[in-house]
This record gives sequence, structure tokens and C-alpha cells, in this order.
Amino acid sequence: MFLCRILYFSSVCLSSLPLEPSLLPVHHNFCTLLLLCCIPPLSAFHLLPFSYFNPFTPPLCVSLTPPLHYSCPEPLASSVARWECLQRDKDDLERSFQKELQGLRAKQRAELGALEEGLKARHAAESERLRAEQRADLEVLHMQQREKVEEMSINHEAALLEVENAHMVALATLQEEHTRTVKDLKEAHEEQRRVLEQDFEKLRLSLQDQVDTLTFQNHSLRDRAKRFEEALRRSTDEQIDALAPYQHIEEDLKSLKEVLEMKNQQIHKQELKISELEKMAQKNVVLEERLQVLQQQNEDLKARIDRNLAMSRQLSEENANLQVYVEKETNEKKRLSRTNEELLWRLQTGELSPRMLSPSSSPVHRASPGPGSPARFQPLPR
Repeated sequence: MFLCRILYFSSVCLSSLPLEPSLLPVHHNFCTLLLLCCIPPLSAFHLLPFSYFNPFTPPLCVSLTPPLHYSCPEPLASSVARWECLQRDKDDLERSFQKELQGLRAKQRAELGALEEGLKARHAAESERLRAEQRADLEVLHMQQREKVEEMSINHEAALLEVENAHMVALATLQEEHTRTVKDLKEAHEEQRRVLEQDFEKLRLSLQDQVDTLTFQNHSLRDRAKRFEEALRRSTDEQIDALAPYQHIEEDLKSLKEVLEMKNQQIHKQELKISELEKMAQKNVVLEERLQVLQQQNEDLKARIDRNLAMSRQLSEENANLQVYVEKETNEKKRLSRTNEELLWRLQTGELSPRMLSPSSSPVHRASPGPGSPARFQPLPR
């Protein structure tokens, strides 16, 4: 091998030397002989002309013009025969290599197709399993929600019954208090009415006494006036003398009549006032009863409004929580669908190769499910 290298470098050096044109054929033939002498230890790669390895030299030709007449030694002929045999072996090896390469490519395509079909089947089975798990989780969640709603309705009905019972007890207590208050008011009203009637009777009796006294005085004065008139008829002088102290009797009578009329008017006014007071007392009793009823109704309505507000707040909070959970479930479904579409696209485009997906590894890994939420999956890294 060392000798071959020496011959190779010597031929290169000789080919790079400047020679006369007449010596060029001899020089080329010598270089060719040196190359043929080193053929046995060399491969077919070394049989190339020297110009292939040295780009600065002109291309060399084995067949030179003008041809030189020299006799080929025996090693040269055997080397040529061996070279031809090696060339045939090389062609056979190339053909077998091409056939084996085509077979390997076909086998690789078949394996890739089988792997793609297996991955598609695994992906479809995994997707179906995930959908079944998601449907099962959704059914469990719906069942829990229905149970929760039923429990809430039962609790609401129980609380409503308790509130109704408490309301009935409070209503009975209020009715007793109302009855007792009305009874007290009636007793007070009767007492006040009795007192007013007594005062009215006393006032009426006193006024009646005054009227009787004034009437008696009026009758007595009229009798006296008649007697005086008769006396005046009998004796004008005596009448004049007798009537002298009674010149103002008519004026006194007029004043007494006016006083009686005033007293009668006062009595009538007091009677009207008493009747108005009785009517006002009755109206006050009715108004107090209506006021108590309205107050009770107002309190009941306030309590119902408070309960309805509390229930509406609770229902709104539960509705908001349910909406948030539904949005999360929707986003999770969208993400799973996007992941499945991405995996299908990557399988169809051949992006997932056997090197990326091994038989022991799965393209989809199950994530730890959160409380009350379906399972989540992580997509493959791009």
C-alpha cells in the first residue's frame, strides 16, 4: 500500500512537470504504466485518470496519439482482466443493491402504511373511549345536578312549611293581640261614651232646669203682665203707677228669649258634636282595624320579598356557577376537538413518523382530572 502511494505521488509529480511537446506521449505512457503496476492492491476507485484528482493538470488519456508500439507485459494483461472482473462484480453488486434498495423502500412504505392504519385505529378507539368517558362524566354531573336541585326543592319546601307554620303561629298571636286590643278599645270607647252620656245628661238636666225656671218665670211674668193689663184697664193711673217699675219687662223677656235660643243652639251643637265624636270613634276603630291588617299584610309582603330576594340571589349564584361550568366544559370540548383534528391532520400529512411515535408511547396522555370536571388531554408537541 505504501508502494502504491509512492507510485501515485510520483506520477502526479511527473504529470505536473513542464515537458516538451515531443515527450508528452512518452510521459503519459509512463504514468499509465505506473498506475497499472499498482492496480492489484488498489480498488476500482484508484483506476481513475490523474486529472480527476488533480484539477490543475490537463486530462490524461490512456489511448495516446501517435500510438507507441510496445509490448504489454504479463502483469498488465492480468491486471486488465482482473479489472474487468472487478467491474463486472461491481455492476452485479450495484444491480443487487438497487433491487435490495427497492425492496427495502417497498417494505418501508408497507410498514408506514400499516403503522398509519394502526395509529388511525388507535386514535379512533382512544377518541371513542374519551367521548364515552366524557358522556359518562356529563351524565354523572347531570345526575348530581338533578339530585342537588331535588334536594334544594325539598329543603325549600320544608323551609316554606316551617315559614308557613311560623306565619300561622304569628298570625294567631297577632289575631289574639288584635282581639284583645279591640276589646280594650271598645271598653275604653264604651267608658268614654258612658262618661260623655253622663256629662250630656247632666248638662241636659241643668239646661232643662234652667229652661223650666225661665219658662216658669216667663209664665209668671205673663200672668203678672195680664194682671197688670187688667189693672191698667181698670185704672189707668193705677196701671201707670203699677207699671212704672216694670217698664223694661219686654226687654227682659226679649233678652231671656235670646238667652234660651242661644242655650238651645249650644245644646244642639253639643249633640251634633257628640254624634260626630261617636261617628269618629267608630271610624277610628274601623281605621285601626284596617291599619293593623295593612301593617300585618305589609310585614308579610316584606318577609316574602326578603325570602324571594334571598332565593333569587341563591338561584342567580347557582346559575352563574352552572354557566361558568358549562363554558369550561364547552372550551374543553373545543380543545379536545382541536386536538383530535390536529392529530388526524398530522397523521394524514405523515408528520407523525415511527421515530416520533414508538409502540410504547401514546400520542395522547391522560391528564389528572379536576374535581367535578371531565378528563383533559394534552396535545402532542409540534
